[in-house]
Amino acid sequence: MTNITTISSAITASFLGSFVEVVEAFTIILAVGLSRNWRSAFIGTALALAVLAALIIVLGPLLGRIPIEILQYVVGVLLILFGIRWLRKAILRASGYIALHDEAKAFAAETDALQREADDRRADFLAAFAAFKAVLLEGVEVVFIVIAVGAGNGLLGYASLGAAAACVLVILIGLLIHRPLSVVPENTLKFVVGLMLTSFGIFWTGEGLGAAWPGADLAILAIMGILALVALAAVRILRDFSTAKLEPKSP
Repeated sequence: MTNITTISSAITASFLGSFVEVVEAFTIILAVGLSRNWRSAFIGTALALAVLAALIIVLGPLLGRIPIEILQYVVGVLLILFGIRWLRKAILRASGYIALHDEAKAFAAETDALQREADDRRADFLAAFAAFKAVLLEGVEVVFIVIAVGAGNGLLGYASLGAAAACVLVILIGLLIHRPLSVVPENTLKFVVGLMLTSFGIFWTGEGLGAAWPGADLAILAIMGILALVALAAVRILRDFSTAKLEPKSP
């Protein structure tokens, strides 16, 4: 039986993961609306949402036909790969190996590109396509997060609730401030979400293989704790290594 730990973990993982993706999509939509026109931004966004809705309609019934063990194993493996990708990038950014993602910089770059195309007769089409591409790409990741977090243990409704809350929150904040959400600590969110998704993936892969986890669903927290210690140690080691390389050698 699903307990409150699993439900709250699913909602939190879906909310945080979706929040990051929606912020990135919103930055492009805002750039299109402010630098070109809101009509192009809304058209591109609406078309992308229609494609995403069709994707959900197609995938939804298929999930119910797959045996739960196979679904847990497949989703678990995909979730590990997806979570490790986020976690790896967050570790590299936290240690200083790669630059932190800057929503304000992304907004400025997209705005500049759209303004340079302002005299092009295709400018409205290109602006709408920019919004369409951003919403579709980030939306597909949101759909994957919801399916990956919710499908393995019958929590699609809860995972969808977390994603919907993230979308509403980003839209409300964006409408109020009319600027990119550069104050969002994106790397911290990606670090936490990477840990959560990888932990879910390990747990469900084990369940798909027939493993009996000690403590049942509470094992997710233990897995997350171990991964967090390893990830923080990796950040410390990489940061020290990077600092050592930059320090001048004594003659």
